[in-house]
Amino acid sequence: MDQPRADDHTICPPPHDEQDADSPPTDPATVSDDTDAREQPAPLSDWRRGYREVVRVREFQAMWLAHALSMTGNYLLNLAVTVLVYQQTSSAMAAGVTMALTFLPQIVGGPLLSGLADLFPRRRVLLVSDITRAVLVSGIGIPGLPLWGIWALLFASILPLVPFSAARAALLTEVVQGERYIAGSAIINITSQAGTLVGLLSGGWVVAMIGPNSAVMYNGLTFLVSGLIIYVGVRARPSPRPDGDAGPGLWRMTRDGTQLVFRDPRLRTLGLLAWLAGLYMVPYGLANPLADEMGGGAVTASLIMAGPSMGAVVGGFVLTRLVTPHTRMRMLGPLAVAASLPLTVWFLHPPLWLVVVLLMISGMTAAYQFVANAAFVLCVPADGRGLAFGLVAAGLQAAQGIGIALASVLAETVATHTIVTVAGVLGVVCALGLALSWSRWCDGAIAAMDATEEETG
Repeated sequence: MDQPRADDHTICPPPHDEQDADSPPTDPATVSDDTDAREQPAPLSDWRRGYREVVRVREFQAMWLAHALSMTGNYLLNLAVTVLVYQQTSSAMAAGVTMALTFLPQIVGGPLLSGLADLFPRRRVLLVSDITRAVLVSGIGIPGLPLWGIWALLFASILPLVPFSAARAALLTEVVQGERYIAGSAIINITSQAGTLVGLLSGGWVVAMIGPNSAVMYNGLTFLVSGLIIYVGVRARPSPRPDGDAGPGLWRMTRDGTQLVFRDPRLRTLGLLAWLAGLYMVPYGLANPLADEMGGGAVTASLIMAGPSMGAVVGGFVLTRLVTPHTRMRMLGPLAVAASLPLTVWFLHPPLWLVVVLLMISGMTAAYQFVANAAFVLCVPADGRGLAFGLVAAGLQAAQGIGIALASVLAETVATHTIVTVAGVLGVVCALGLALSWSRWCDGAIAAMDATEEETG
């Protein structure tokens, strides 16, 4: 999978992109012909042992635990700072702006800062990001800090999450490969979804018990502990750049990385499949108005928000543990369609129990994201994985933020059940188009992923 950079040190797309876009990929370094891809035997490692094998890797254990701590810190940070601002200002708008600021840094910084994961040793990027976040987040908890100071520190404290996430995804491919990478990525994603559920159930209680200032201070401690775990448990590796290679500038890397993602039909389709979340996650953003329409309150809104995560935990486990690797790759298109399909019946005004069931079904099928995420990273040349991951992650944040913001604006004048139904129909239509595209490029992606297994098998 690792492809050398061109003489000018730019990140270049695979050779097959020079061909007509209507022709299937034929690069022998990454893709075998369609017949070979279909008839290729199972990867060298028994895919059924993926979970057991990956959890025995000590470096993965460290990255998994550090991720769980960082995820806990992220959730409590968002909740605690929102409560802190509301207590200080008694303004719903100020609290809403605070929540929006948790999305904005990743959208703004994603296309540029994610390239740091390919310029510097990835373990070092993780450590510096954690330490920086610990200092900035702790500053937010200082009593009496003015509102503008809270917002400035909040924005700055989330920016390091961009290179951290990109470096973690890229470094994980160096710790575990092939099917073990998919299993490890699924475990981390399932941990995030489970953590969201725990946060929805207990986050408010924690903030109420210890106060928002103390909760923010706790966040700073979680990032320090996360950094310590990575320092002790993950060995140092060199930068992805060749020794002594001055390499391109960060801006040039960003430009060339964008071309890499959008010129390669495999990567482009996988990225667009990820961005569909901006449509089928609309009910999450409208949880409170939906709860009001049903005559419920905070508990009803929490159930609506928790539905997709409950489904994702189950769907992610089933898809990555019980379905064969090649089959799950070919299921990405149909599952993407199914993720938006439950929203199309919202015009029937379903009761709360059915709403939660529909959202769980949506979350179960949306677990295709776990596989698409891993497939995307494995199909990118090794020295560009951090940047490519960051670009798509930034697009995902933008898609979700725009989708929720647009739905919230429309909810002022349009019934929420109509908005959700339209979002579902749009999601189904877009997913059908991407499913047709993916059916053409799926076998090439499978061959590229199998190659990473063979390189280390």
